[in-house]
Amino acid sequence: MMAALVPPEVGRVRFDLAKSLWLWGMLVPGVALGIPALTVRSAIASLALTFLTLCVGHSVGLHRGIIHRTYSAHAFTRGVLAYLFVLSGLGGPLSWARLHAVRDYWQNQVDCPRYFAYEHSLAEDFLWNLHCRFEPADLRADRRLPADVLGDGWLAFLERSWPVHILALAALVAATLGPDAVAVCICARTAIGILGHWFIGYAAHVWGRRPFAVAGAKESGTNVWLLGVLSFGEGFHNNHHAFPQSARMGLSYREPDLGWGVIALFTRLGWMWNVTSATPGRDGRE
Repeated sequence: MMAALVPPEVGRVRFDLAKSLWLWGMLVPGVALGIPALTVRSAIASLALTFLTLCVGHSVGLHRGIIHRTYSAHAFTRGVLAYLFVLSGLGGPLSWARLHAVRDYWQNQVDCPRYFAYEHSLAEDFLWNLHCRFEPADLRADRRLPADVLGDGWLAFLERSWPVHILALAALVAATLGPDAVAVCICARTAIGILGHWFIGYAAHVWGRRPFAVAGAKESGTNVWLLGVLSFGEGFHNNHHAFPQSARMGLSYREPDLGWGVIALFTRLGWMWNVTSATPGRDGRE
């Protein structure tokens, strides 16, 4: 079954035991121990970490910043944002950047392989994306990444060591909030982040609206309003496919984009500049 997902000249999809164990190793204690141990204090800490790691680290730092370069920032700022992404527990930044590049490359081709075209069920996607890894044979998609990403020493270090930083954060949480809070702030938060990112990624390619057509693309994403709000703007995915160099994913006030709000704040503080943004209302909604 795995071999049929992509042609051999594109790559292969293989079961990844470590990836699977990481998910279930976070999910099981997060549910079994985190729910009984939940307190107002640990819930607030977990929500704060979710915002810092998924919104600021993943959406603003890795996706809109390192991968798409929708703004300029000092190397120090990019490094801090990359570190916040690592603390999300989603994985290494270079692995994510390379997979993103390969997926985007093929989704913009008419002959997009089944693995990337989202012409499959939610259950199949659960298996493929959460328990398997894609090994590319065709590295042309790497050219979509900024030239300095794969050679960045800090990103390479985080790629090799990202689980260690999660353990260090767990030790800090245990020391400050108590051992029970680790199940909430680390295990449950990481598992929800992984599952949430996966589900929104599937939903924002299969369900929802497609106000923009992307010429020549097999898959151009969808806009799912509720998921767009909950995912800090990432669920307005058709907007992103249509304007991949835009730091703004919610293109009007009707599409709240918290990631864009963070970028606007950081721009005011002088931490970011040269921010690119698609013109709101260009599709006639404003």
